[in-house]
Amino acid sequence: MQKTVSLTVNGKPVSATVEGRTLLVQLLRETLGLTGTHVGCDTSQCGACVVHVDGEAVKSCTLLAVQAEGRDVKTIEDVADGDTLHPMQEAFRDNHALQCGFCTPGMIMSALDLVKNNPDPSDREIREYLEGNLCRCTGYHNIVLAIKAGAAVMRGATPEPAHHGAAAE
Repeated sequence: MQKTVSLTVNGKPVSATVEGRTLLVQLLRETLGLTGTHVGCDTSQCGACVVHVDGEAVKSCTLLAVQAEGRDVKTIEDVADGDTLHPMQEAFRDNHALQCGFCTPGMIMSALDLVKNNPDPSDREIREYLEGNLCRCTGYHNIVLAIKAGAAVMRGATPEPAHHGAAAE
């Protein structure tokens, strides 16, 4: 059964006709062409599809597009300000917190949600919060450093210099 869904995506009103079984991630990627939101597992395990719905981090593979009716959705495409990266994106780049980059959009969207609610998270809090985000390339050490650095900039503090040794927690 087809249904028209209307929502706001990255600050712009959009409408699309979708099947009732269409997932939000499919609407974003396939219908709207916002391919920064990735599909990594189709089972809600990896976090590559994290977006913000009404200001909260949500795995977009767990939400039907019709459930997003009237809601405000923000994807990784709306995090930067034009060509200027968001401080969290810069922190991921500067701290070498990505390798293949597949998980990075979901990690950044999750990190932004964490920092919104906890502006100065500890390493442990970051690791616990990222439990639903999988990275198959890194040991998470630099991801934690990046989130700490991004959080510092976002709250107006100076981030600690990046340490890029082999040590991992």
